[in-house]
Amino acid sequence: MRWALVKVCLAVTVMVVVAFAVPLGLVIREMARDRAFSNAEREAAAVAPALSITTDRDQLERVVASAGSDAGMAVHIPASGDAAAVDLGRQRAVADDIATVRRLGRASTTEVAGGSTLLQPVALSSGEIAVVEVYVPEAEVTNGLTTAWAVLAGVGLALIVGSVAVADRLGVRMVRPAQRLVEGAHELGEGKLGARVPEEGPNELRLAAVAFNSMADQVVQLLANERELAADLSHRLRTPLTVLRLNAASLGDGPAAEQTRAAVAQLEREVDTIIRTAREAKPQTVAAGPGAGCDAAEVVRERMTFWSALAEDEDRKVRVAGVDRPVRIPVARADLAAALDALLGNVFRHTAEGTAFAVDVHNGEDAVIVLVSDAGPGITDPEAAMARGRGSGSAGSTGLGLDIVRQLAESTGGDVRIGSSVLGGTEVRIWIQLDARAPVRRGHRGSMRRRRPGRLVSTFNRPRSLP
Repeated sequence: MRWALVKVCLAVTVMVVVAFAVPLGLVIREMARDRAFSNAEREAAAVAPALSITTDRDQLERVVASAGSDAGMAVHIPASGDAAAVDLGRQRAVADDIATVRRLGRASTTEVAGGSTLLQPVALSSGEIAVVEVYVPEAEVTNGLTTAWAVLAGVGLALIVGSVAVADRLGVRMVRPAQRLVEGAHELGEGKLGARVPEEGPNELRLAAVAFNSMADQVVQLLANERELAADLSHRLRTPLTVLRLNAASLGDGPAAEQTRAAVAQLEREVDTIIRTAREAKPQTVAAGPGAGCDAAEVVRERMTFWSALAEDEDRKVRVAGVDRPVRIPVARADLAAALDALLGNVFRHTAEGTAFAVDVHNGEDAVIVLVSDAGPGITDPEAAMARGRGSGSAGSTGLGLDIVRQLAESTGGDVRIGSSVLGGTEVRIWIQLDARAPVRRGHRGSMRRRRPGRLVSTFNRPRSLP
């Protein structure tokens, strides 16, 4: 594109220079010729007064000598009566041309060897016509013409060079952003997700750069969402793995039992590897749209039915409250089930057998709060536990379970807080906003909102005990 623009500009400039330079050169040549013959006419006019007064040879020679040179001027006086013809100077024009000018009575020019002659008729007192011949050499006709043409050629060349330089700069201004756009596309195609293009150059290329950068950001976001989805889906596998591990632990001794426990442990390690590989991307949860959602009470009852069987095997006391009537929330059923499984799986994984736990659902006017509490040792660093990918530091923790819960709460405009439960262990409070358009005042990650409905706050502070 750059060289094409230079060639086009070069061709156009050359055509413009030629279109102006050739006629201008011809005009200069005609001006030089006119200047030379004008000088010859002035020399001939200087002799005319003397010819009208006298035809004496001596006097005319002095006049001719003062007006020009003998080699450049000649005077031809015809014979009249007793007076003989007088010819002064060197005659270069042929006799026929002189006779024609004398007969017609008007000036003319004729070509001679080495130049041209101007034949100027002059009327004498006797009524005859004398002819003044002025020689104009070719060097005088072309005097200054070479210099003028050289200057004209220099100006034209300067215009061509200047136009090429300007076209080259304009080409660089257009080509460089296009090259950077191509390089950015190659880098993005090679997997360099940080490749971006400067938004510079002509307006069209700036818009192309903006579109490319937006596309690159979207690609990065899509890849991050895919990695997040892979991590979250893999984390959901930990719930059935926990059941398999607990069931395998109750198989007793024997080769089959050992193989089963080894297979479960290997499967759990593989799932953890998948989660750790995919957890680098920051997750993004999409809130449920209008009309979407589920009955939180029904989901809690269903999941507690599943986990109660395992709790009974491990002699854990379980309490469920607030699920006796429907509680609608703007969260997909599968997402709420995954969040509950993540929290309850953590209880079974990180607390000893026999540790009690409870699940409470509180339905307010503008929010629903789900509490999952246990009587375990608790979490020493809630901030670290809420950080995606860091976990609580316990063995086998991927750090994604609580982050999945946080995503679910924040998708509705709510949040999550980790604190101490009345059972003596950890209490995870999930605040689910019923109206996602309501303003939310957030603190740091994992903290509850400062504004709470009074009825719900009093419920949080009321002592609870297991049956």
